[in-house]
Amino acid sequence: MTKVVKIKTGSKFEEIGSYSRLVCVDNWIYVSNTAGRNPQTQTIPDDVIEQTAQVFANIEGALAAVGATLADVVASRVFIQDPADTHAVMTKVGEKFRGIDPASTVTCPPLGSTVYKVEIEVTAFRGASSADIERRTVSL
Repeated sequence: MTKVVKIKTGSKFEEIGSYSRLVCVDNWIYVSNTAGRNPQTQTIPDDVIEQTAQVFANIEGALAAVGATLADVVASRVFIQDPADTHAVMTKVGEKFRGIDPASTVTCPPLGSTVYKVEIEVTAFRGASSADIERRTVSL
């Protein structure tokens, strides 16, 4: 039988929008678009790199709640408010995903508020980090 786990973090937006931070369906894990708000202080850093670091801390906390890690991420979607921040944000993303190498989409749409400089959404598969991984480079 399929098991579904839904994780909420207490965010007012989860209640307003009636969504979960994370939904786990068997080993598939879907983490909602996540901003850089510190869950303890409810503050958002002004600096885009600090926001990106907080986004990853929030995502890693959500994944840990279902026994997964960042190394289980197979796809990411990175939303950057200001295109001028793309290189800085992607450098930080690259540091976090080095060796994991998920499929990734990066885009610069308007976000829900100008206070949000970056948001990230991920899909993970619990156990991907210990799977037999074949790496290939192809010319397209």
